[in-house]
Amino acid sequence: MKHKDSPVRKTKALARALISALVGVCIALATVATPVAVRAQSKGSFIRDAEIEDTIRAYSTPIFQAAGLNAKAIDVYLIAAPSLNAFVAGGMKMFLHTGLLQRADDPLQVMGVIAHESGHITGGHLAGRRKELENATTGMIASLLLGLGAAVASGRGDVGVAVLGAGQTAIVGDLLSYSRTQEGSADQAAIKYLTRAGYSPQGLLEFMRKIEDQEVLLSSSQEPYLRTHPLTRDRISVLQNAVEQHPKLRREAPTELQLKHKRMQAKLDGFLNNPRTVLERYPADSDAVPARYARAIAHYRIPDLKTALDEINALIAEYPDDPYFHELKGQVLFENGRILDALPAYQRAVELEPESALLRLGLAEVQVQADGAEHNRNAITNLQRVLDREPRNAFAWRLKGVAHGRLGETAEASLALAEYGLYRGDLGQSIFQAQRAQKLMDKHSPGWLRAQDIEREAKRRQDQRN
Repeated sequence: MKHKDSPVRKTKALARALISALVGVCIALATVATPVAVRAQSKGSFIRDAEIEDTIRAYSTPIFQAAGLNAKAIDVYLIAAPSLNAFVAGGMKMFLHTGLLQRADDPLQVMGVIAHESGHITGGHLAGRRKELENATTGMIASLLLGLGAAVASGRGDVGVAVLGAGQTAIVGDLLSYSRTQEGSADQAAIKYLTRAGYSPQGLLEFMRKIEDQEVLLSSSQEPYLRTHPLTRDRISVLQNAVEQHPKLRREAPTELQLKHKRMQAKLDGFLNNPRTVLERYPADSDAVPARYARAIAHYRIPDLKTALDEINALIAEYPDDPYFHELKGQVLFENGRILDALPAYQRAVELEPESALLRLGLAEVQVQADGAEHNRNAITNLQRVLDREPRNAFAWRLKGVAHGRLGETAEASLALAEYGLYRGDLGQSIFQAQRAQKLMDKHSPGWLRAQDIEREAKRRQDQRN
């Protein structure tokens, strides 16, 4: 029997903390991103974008429903990385690398991967990883926790939330690797979910063939997806047979999804690749909407503001009811200091897509920056709508605190900033603001009670951290 403070017990305790941290940080990371369109990101960072998230929802919802999963209960996160990779972790959380989205030939390849990862969720394949996590060394755990801590410390997603360095990526890859038996099981589940949704498994088969040639490479040169999801000829054969057994099922995505896919790829190219490379890939003689979209983003990033706005305004003139073109115009103007000019663009985007929390958050940020009593009150209204949908959105809480503060509503500002500190991981600040809110609010009022809850939770997390 080992002493309760032995290194082995400490390591296992850290491992269990890591499991919780992985789950918690996935939630936190979704809360710290600003709502603006995807921007140039560092490798291994989380990004958020209203249009791309809408596209992924369009891909995934029929698959999740066919799998018997609640589509609203599954969080899908985008990681800015050029590699072909996707994985599930922390229960109902799915992660897609932007490289997978950029290099998928059509929506059905992405939908096939989503169906396969759904098979890992429904098959309970994550449970086996817990033991491996507990057996991980203290150094590996500490390394990963440092990366996660840095991620949580960021309050803005527009500059990228750094999550995993090269070392941590390798660790996670090992811990999330699946056996060939589990892979076969997930393939069978994917076939079932795709066919239930009315689609042929052709897309998943094509994706597997895309990575098949990499099997002969050293593991260090392989795509991460292949290293964590071992591939065999048997799996290819099973998928091929499934395609042949369902000849009447749809092998092409609906036109609407194909258009969404091309726009998503153009947008990711525009924001994540070198602008000069983007302009070469999408030459000026191409009148296709995705090409014009990518060029507008590339010119904005050069920066060539006039050309970017000319491209965007031309798209808006042709497609006046497209919320994402208005959003992009608002972003370009806002980031170039033209705050009041950006306001109508964001307002129009929200009018066209009022249920989008990210678009509404973008509008609120511009309103707070515009300042003035009316702008701040409108911002608070929009932010409350955002927080009704995303109650852990730290950036929204911070903006709400600023808006209340500018209106002289000190108690409400302190409460909002206490929430912000809690979800950002700044526990000392959270406790300070929660205590301040309690002093300013009537005892036993809803706000006072919430401030008490925040203080208790922040102190509990401090104790765990210590």
